[in-house]
Amino acid sequence: MPTAQQSSQLGKRPLRADSERTVRTILEAAERVFAANPAATMEQVAQAAGVARTTVHRRFATREALLEELTGWAARQFAEAVASAHADSTPPLVALYQVTANVLRVKTDWWFAMSRTGDRAHPEAARVHAEVRDDCERLLRRAREAGVLRPDADLGWTRRVYYALIHEAAAEAAAEGVAEGGDAEALATRVVDALLRGFGSPTAPVIA
Repeated sequence: MPTAQQSSQLGKRPLRADSERTVRTILEAAERVFAANPAATMEQVAQAAGVARTTVHRRFATREALLEELTGWAARQFAEAVASAHADSTPPLVALYQVTANVLRVKTDWWFAMSRTGDRAHPEAARVHAEVRDDCERLLRRAREAGVLRPDADLGWTRRVYYALIHEAAAEAAAEGVAEGGDAEALATRVVDALLRGFGSPTAPVIA
């Protein structure tokens, strides 16, 4: 099975530099416009991108095609965010912080698009999420073996809690209008600290 990083490179023909810039501009505008109004039109996206409506239609025949590519783009950014942390070759605690910060940048910058990547009907997004889930569980297993997590930690439950913490941190940043990923390092610190230490007192009684 290809890694998350390899998946981000599959099925896409290289674009000329100017075409790639235009597509990126349109996708960034689409993210802003649809985040503000999910029912926005292609014409509104074109206006936000500063290009003619025909330019948008030349690259995306329909509104649904634009949304599909926006979803795929976000999935590829998500895959790259995880892969670029080199979690398999970095000490687990360091990797956990780096993966968290990288993912928060993507989820904050591409909040609307990332909300669509969980759609199982989008094959690329579904594949990326499955691979990232495997990557995450492998990292958490390494963290447990290194003593970062308790030896009896349930990795499936830990992953779901970790995902929920990331989602809430990104949602808060997106709601506050924090641009360019916000202070991803500070958010990552809060997420990882909550995951590893929670909010309980060290002297709190333990339920048997």
